[in-house]
Amino acid sequence: MHAPIRSIEEFYAHALAIEREAGERYTEFAAWYDARGEEVLAGLCRNLAHMEHAHFLELARASSHLVLPDLEPGRYAWIGTHSPETGDREDFMRATSPAELLGIALHAECNAVAFFEWIGRTTPDEGVRILARGMAAEERQHVEWVQKALDYRPATV
Repeated sequence: MHAPIRSIEEFYAHALAIEREAGERYTEFAAWYDARGEEVLAGLCRNLAHMEHAHFLELARASSHLVLPDLEPGRYAWIGTHSPETGDREDFMRATSPAELLGIALHAECNAVAFFEWIGRTTPDEGVRILARGMAAEERQHVEWVQKALDYRPATV
């Protein structure tokens, strides 16, 4: 892992990057499912994209008075780089089933949980620790939703 997150500003910079990436990927996944007629899974991804975007806006408002550090571009890309919420663009483009695509999302969400739990364990700042615990709890909920989607089997007619 990287050096511990030592300030609220640094925490928000990372959290915003993660939420932005997640929202963009879930929007992309929803389009992929829509194109294949997977209405339930497309709807799940749209809902997740909406929640990620709403949380991004909430974090942006909460940090609007702060000067946030810049992070290297693509640091939290799910597809194409390795990061706390990661996946591989080639895997995404080759996905032949909903399970494969949801597996990418599940991996990314599990990495996000681990990242925020790591921050909570390693930061010397109590305020950051509290924020990290809250983010880890939210990401655990996303893991649960994606896992339920993986377990979903449409009713046969």
